[in-house]
Amino acid sequence: MDGEELTEQETALLSKAHVLVCGITGTVAEFCKNIVLAGVGSLTLVDDRVVTEDALSANFLIPSDESVYAGKTLTELCRDSLKDFNPMVRVSVEKGLPSNASGFQYNCIVIVTIKDSCGEIFVDLQHHKYSKKKNEETIECELQYPSFEESISVPWKSFPRRFSKLYFAMRVIERFEEAEQRKPGELSIADLPAVLKLKKELCEAQSVNESHIPNALLERLVTDTREFPPVCPIIGGILGQEVIKTISEKGDPVKNFFFFDAMDGKGVIEDISGNP
Repeated sequence: MDGEELTEQETALLSKAHVLVCGITGTVAEFCKNIVLAGVGSLTLVDDRVVTEDALSANFLIPSDESVYAGKTLTELCRDSLKDFNPMVRVSVEKGLPSNASGFQYNCIVIVTIKDSCGEIFVDLQHHKYSKKKNEETIECELQYPSFEESISVPWKSFPRRFSKLYFAMRVIERFEEAEQRKPGELSIADLPAVLKLKKELCEAQSVNESHIPNALLERLVTDTREFPPVCPIIGGILGQEVIKTISEKGDPVKNFFFFDAMDGKGVIEDISGNP
């Protein structure tokens, strides 16, 4: 929150909040650490997968001793480690996918997918009210957020000339995964020709130049779909900060996409909503 400490009321909002996280990655581990240290009320983890070599390299919450992690799921191991950061926060594990009903018990639901050294955060706060400091005064603000479906339906040709290339690349990858019925991360270099063909088709359909989506960027995204460990603290830290701002209702939240690419070390916010 730009270096400002939370007020007593804002801290109370945070301590009463319930956060649900689906999918445990290195980035999510960093995010969980940040909100647990901040004093969120409770944190529920959902991910029935077991430990893999990729998880060990990116997730600092997993003990390196095989005798400790053998037979346990990612969530069970992360839960045990997170409790050491702040014993006052209740960290629990939910098996399987959370039911629709259980989702209404939470103030915030986070689902994350990371590709190589690139990160994308999408924020949908629906109708969000918050306060911020302006000229030494506290002012009340409101923002209206579109859904993910509404955002990605905005025509590409309506975007400014200097727009994040990572946004376009992510949409191409998503469209390819959907068409080929692939889970996120199930791509390889063998898919690159088909991905490039789809890029050409989408650019023609959207009336934008193909240079908006560099082939080299798409190649990176399909060649190595694993997390790049040095990026995890960056994306996880930003995500944690945004969730804390949202729950405490303090400070300008991201509206509505954030992109980070380790190749240039830059973070970019893009508002894709059509609303002021």
